[in-house]
Amino acid sequence: MKQFQIEYSTLEMFTKNLTTFKDWCHSNKISKMMFQIYSEILEPDPINAICKTIEQIFPDAPYMGCSTSGNIVNCQLSSSVTIICTIFELPQSQFKIFQYDLSKQSVDAITKQIVEETKANIWVKAIEMYFTIPETSTTRFCDGMKDIAPDIQIFGGVSCSNDITSDASCVFSKIGGFSDKSIIILFYGGEDFYVESIKVTGWKPLGRKFHVTKSNGSILQELDGIPAYDVYNKYLNIKNDENFFYNTLEFPLFYEHNNTTILRTPVASNADGSITMSSDIDVGSVVRISYGDPATIIENIEEDSKKIYTFQPDLLHIFSCAARRTFWTSQEPTYELMPFKEMSPSVGFFSHGEFLRTTGDLNQHNVTLVIAAMREGVKKPCVAAPAVTNTHQLSKVPLVSRLATFISVTSLELENINNQLEQVNDKLKVASIIDGLTGLYNRKEIQTQIERELSNVKQERFSIIMLDIDNFKQVNDTYGHQQGDAVIIALAKILHNERTLLNNRTLFSEKFSAGRWGGEEFMLLMRDTDFSSAAFAAELIRQCFANTNFPNVRPQTISIGVTQAKEDDTIDTLCSRVDDALYQAKKGGKNRVVVV
Repeated sequence: MKQFQIEYSTLEMFTKNLTTFKDWCHSNKISKMMFQIYSEILEPDPINAICKTIEQIFPDAPYMGCSTSGNIVNCQLSSSVTIICTIFELPQSQFKIFQYDLSKQSVDAITKQIVEETKANIWVKAIEMYFTIPETSTTRFCDGMKDIAPDIQIFGGVSCSNDITSDASCVFSKIGGFSDKSIIILFYGGEDFYVESIKVTGWKPLGRKFHVTKSNGSILQELDGIPAYDVYNKYLNIKNDENFFYNTLEFPLFYEHNNTTILRTPVASNADGSITMSSDIDVGSVVRISYGDPATIIENIEEDSKKIYTFQPDLLHIFSCAARRTFWTSQEPTYELMPFKEMSPSVGFFSHGEFLRTTGDLNQHNVTLVIAAMREGVKKPCVAAPAVTNTHQLSKVPLVSRLATFISVTSLELENINNQLEQVNDKLKVASIIDGLTGLYNRKEIQTQIERELSNVKQERFSIIMLDIDNFKQVNDTYGHQQGDAVIIALAKILHNERTLLNNRTLFSEKFSAGRWGGEEFMLLMRDTDFSSAAFAAELIRQCFANTNFPNVRPQTISIGVTQAKEDDTIDTLCSRVDDALYQAKKGGKNRVVVV
């Protein structure tokens, strides 16, 4: 197989170049060829003019093409209109083009015909597909291709335009003409024709797993019972504005489907909190937000390129997601293709979505690079793949910033989840020790734990912290008991999270217990802790509560007393002393910590 690019600038110059190419083909006795046209121009008139010119000069040659978000030739960005001629050199090699109109035939009818055609043409070894952007998910189409013989490889891309947020796209061929709602199918095969196809993402899963609890086709409504948009806003600080699509390009959803890794890209955020995805995600799927790190992506591509190199291709067909082109904003859009550049001629385009058959199942991918390597004849003696070294320092500050937000939020949430799970287990085992409103230990349990520590105070020192919400009666009188409960619960949440709060200061681990002492009073038991450490922890809690925002209540404060247990303490003397410290904090002006 050989590949020739026919330059296009104007129709007149293209006609001249194509005529010169025809003379070369005639002198070299070339008879089996096919033209492929990739165009960033979507208007039918210039495309039809190019196609008509090919028909006039090469009346027997088939052609096909599609609209794109950018064209690729020899692993570099090509002109806005790219015309490639593929020449098949072996007589056994065969190819055949089909075009199906989605406005006239159902998806089921089309896939049934394709399956039947593969059975009728037993020489088929690979299927290349060009799709216009579908009005609905392509899942039904992919499922309909399952009956194709498992040894036939399938790959391709969804046509698009330079505006990757637009639904405008087209395909065209000699047999079906120009269409904005069609599928083009290209069969390859023959006795000495070989194909190897791979996909590369390079994106990695990030953080916790989410369960898809509500979806409708490509509309992702809820993850773990919360609106899907809230996940992107909470974990990545991505706003629901005109930049939502571009800001989420680096963070598609990552999940396993049909025994392979699938990426789905958020396309738009909706008013109801749902997100329109690039294709279906089924209810019950387990997904994770993923991230694209440039250096990691290049490493993966370099590793996967070795497989293609040992295949020894005559040429490569490349389908790269337009989102990847946008991702490489700090590099050339074809930067990641450099490991393939010296292997063989290549052609392809930036697509709206990519297709690849893996383990017998056809899937539509997003943010993915699909490479189809083709060869006529047997391989030459194997040559080791060349070592590829990336010397560029790759970094993306916006990505790092968003990852920092993600890690910060998920770390806190995971810790909260662990605490909540521990409390649930405790409730199931000993429901009597938990305060119903706050989820903290009740007075009886926290007092029992203090008494237990007193019995061992000679070997292990400990401190207790007593907290009381300032002027709490006024909250109930002014705003009502419901708002008063909200203030109590907010303080309880801080005490739930004091483990994370203190670990961030590298002070404590599993050394404390928190309980509701009564009404708006709380008690914190801190094991193996001296005055200064306990006082420091109390101050952190005071500051955190003082900075807590209550939507319906004015800012609130707490007073805190701190004391350390002594060998001769009883539960009464110890609690009396910490109560005295709390009294002094109240008397001294409130919103302060006093140590006795």
